Amino acid sequence: MHLETGLIESDLKTMQITKASEYGVLGLMALARRPAGTVVMIDEVSREESLSRSFMAKIFQSLSKSGLVRSVRGTGGGFVLAKKAEEITVLSVIEAIEGPIALQRCLEQTPVCSHLEGCVLCGLFAEAQSKLKETLGRVTVADLVKRKAHLPGQSKPGVNKGELSFATR
Repeated sequence: MHLETGLIESDLKTMQITKASEYGVLGLMALARRPAGTVVMIDEVSREESLSRSFMAKIFQSLSKSGLVRSVRGTGGGFVLAKKAEEITVLSVIEAIEGPIALQRCLEQTPVCSHLEGCVLCGLFAEAQSKLKETLGRVTVADLVKRKAHLPGQSKPGVNKGELSFATR
């Protein structure tokens, strides 16, 4: 039970990046680990990352529409990175799948907020959103692949907390 709210922990809502975005990044990392131009079947990516094939296929459709991957049809078909892994930021992956990041209604492309003029919360959320986008925009798929290669037990997805610091970049 949560001490301040009295709610059971499982009832508490958290703000999170969606599984689709997380899986999109993992899928692009799977492509980036291969030599440039290698076409990879979605089944292979799903198997490597232990993710649902149908869900991964939907995610890759979004990534293809946004120009991050290219679909190759026919025998030996699959997906290939459309850009260098060094040019694909985590922010671009998330926004390709989710759309633009907006931490609050007042920060959407068309703001919806009755307190928009002079609201201190809107200013705070804007600052937090800016820092989040700055961090996600600084880290590339290639950066994640390099860092994962240095993690202990890196054959399974997962990160030990505190091991990935991108603040110095």
